[in-house]
Amino acid sequence: MKNFAEFGITVPEILLPKDKDLASWCVIACDQYTQDASYWEKAAAATGGKPSTLSLILPEVYLSAPDKSQRIQKIHETMAAYLSGGVFDAPQHACIYIERRTGYGRIRRGLVTAIDLEAYDWRPGSHAPVRATEATIVERIPPRKEIRRGAPLESPHIMLLVNDPGRLLVEQAGKRARQHAPLYDGDLMLGAGHITGWAVSSSEDLDALHSSLAALWQAGRQPDGSTFLFAVGDGNHSLATAKAVWDEYKEERRAAGEAESVTAASPLRYALVELVNIYDEGLTFEPIHRVLFGADAAALSAYLQSALGGTAGSCPDAASLEAKVAASSATFGFVFRDGDGSQHYEFLESGVRELAVSRLQPALDSFIAGQGGSVTIDYIHGSDEVFRLGAGQGAVAVLLPPVAKDSFFATISASGALPRKSFSMGEASEKRFYLECRRI
Repeated sequence: MKNFAEFGITVPEILLPKDKDLASWCVIACDQYTQDASYWEKAAAATGGKPSTLSLILPEVYLSAPDKSQRIQKIHETMAAYLSGGVFDAPQHACIYIERRTGYGRIRRGLVTAIDLEAYDWRPGSHAPVRATEATIVERIPPRKEIRRGAPLESPHIMLLVNDPGRLLVEQAGKRARQHAPLYDGDLMLGAGHITGWAVSSSEDLDALHSSLAALWQAGRQPDGSTFLFAVGDGNHSLATAKAVWDEYKEERRAAGEAESVTAASPLRYALVELVNIYDEGLTFEPIHRVLFGADAAALSAYLQSALGGTAGSCPDAASLEAKVAASSATFGFVFRDGDGSQHYEFLESGVRELAVSRLQPALDSFIAGQGGSVTIDYIHGSDEVFRLGAGQGAVAVLLPPVAKDSFFATISASGALPRKSFSMGEASEKRFYLECRRI
């Protein structure tokens, strides 16, 4: 069997529940619905009291709850009880090809595997094979370490993107895997769609997977000699937490005099992830728009035109502006109401050639810094919200263009991680659901 270590990957020992009632077992990523405790109450009701990954995670809506420590202790106890209480089938030494049909009818394909945390680095300027796509907020790591540190299990909501226009990896693995019966197949709770998973485990399937990775490794070679293989699409702070716990563990074992070869064999060195082709038709990239409160629209427009280059103009209505911005990867729209109550729909056809947000956000930060604290910014999803907020007095809503998949990896390779709140992969209910587990 081929060795995947050269690609920063290992074939994991995956644990699946004996009871394949996925509607009760699976629950959405913990970093969704962070302002909606009622969603998580509905999720708890949907489990019907059965074993569930909901009992193995801490939804981030509860990160500041006064009983957080007790919740984390309960999570660890439940993990141990599931391991000893016959909840899981025998481990599957396999990767898993999955097809997820979301509640919007889109089908997203993925490959669940484990990555070597030694091959991942979220820090700016990283040349590691696995790199962050957005700035990592270091302050978010310690509270998440409390959960992973000492946990006997992990279950992933991390999604890594692969730059694979030829569809060599996930799709080819799927063609082979689908010739066999699925490991699981069922609906997800609260109308979030359906998921099916097939084992990728035979020597022939794994050899084919190795060949695909070898081709992508060569294609991902950078001018500096490094290889950029995977970009973190979702769950960057969870992956950064896994890395921090692994680094902490290494230092502890080194201080205890343990041989490096023994430490390196620890399952903490790895993290379960789902690999997704950035060109998958079921993977939607949505821009996250901006709204500035207290900004002078004319001053903002002039500043951005100076910073980004290009030409400015106006549209007669919201529909025209939305169409103009949607037709370009470098055009920004501005929606605001002036002092006499007139509504304006303006645009800037910029000279930006990389991902637009990578240039826009630093310019906005610079503009805001020069306003003496009078201007604030927020981040919004959906063009409807752009036009609603832009219709209010004292706000300038900024409509961002679509995220260009073909320049995504090139921008990160050249400029590093994107600014905060750069993009969203699908709607909230389309995010990854916890399903597969692994001992750590």
